[in-house]
Amino acid sequence: MKAQAISRSVVEDRSVMLREHLYDNFLKIWHYHPEIELVVVRESTGTRFVGDSIEKFEEGEIVMIGKNLPHLWLNDPVYFSEDSDLKARAQVLHFNKDFPDVLSSLPEMEMIIQLFNRAKRGIKFKDPASNYKVIAMIDAMFHLQGLERYLKLLDVLRLLAEQQDYELLSSPGFLQTFAKKDDKRMMNVLEYVMENFTRNISLQEVASHVNMNPSSFSRYFKRTNKKTFTQFLNEIRVGFACKLLIEKRFNISEICYRSGFNNVSNFNRRFKDIKGMTPTDYIKKHNSQ
Repeated sequence: MKAQAISRSVVEDRSVMLREHLYDNFLKIWHYHPEIELVVVRESTGTRFVGDSIEKFEEGEIVMIGKNLPHLWLNDPVYFSEDSDLKARAQVLHFNKDFPDVLSSLPEMEMIIQLFNRAKRGIKFKDPASNYKVIAMIDAMFHLQGLERYLKLLDVLRLLAEQQDYELLSSPGFLQTFAKKDDKRMMNVLEYVMENFTRNISLQEVASHVNMNPSSFSRYFKRTNKKTFTQFLNEIRVGFACKLLIEKRFNISEICYRSGFNNVSNFNRRFKDIKGMTPTDYIKKHNSQ
């Protein structure tokens, strides 16, 4: 997937732009922008891509996306059926790109600045009670203007900043890679991997794609990302496997091959290396939540 830079500009006299989107399905564009984004999914299900994180999403989830972090909410196939009457609805807040800098000058805002720093990797908020309050506040913001809306926004950010139950989505390695926007070669590598990781691709193939010999490419990738290309590829594949495990449509053997691995024992080993548990234990943990 090629990440597209798109405009999410906020009106000059506002700190945040608040919108409600209602579609037959969310737009299938993997994109990024300089504005921090807060997304509340009110209706629909599917797969969420944030950097190199690939997970299922459901109604009621709240996610914050940092500056220039690629993301996409992809609805389940049923939403694209001609006879579907399903809807995809989300409330989205885009913060003025200078908003964090303005807050950073105020010592009382340190907790919120730390929240924005965590959002560089994407944050999924997991505390149901807190999320319920946040959603109610965002609903109220649609009926407020000016200072009243701004004060309600600070309440929303305070609640999110205080949450202890959250998940950072994208890996630090992906963040470092994507931040190198002037490195067109690395961007080309990243896009190629995201488009092809579910099949059997090799270091030699990717090196050839960017006109490098394998040994030079291997050194270049590790120097740039502080990890080997194989490690990076396995992390992408395991992230996709997690999404398939949660969906429960395929058994572990099928998921192994659909994720780009060529044998089950290697899949189980790499999965445990990255997630600290086996695929079976991952399913049990998810089912118990």
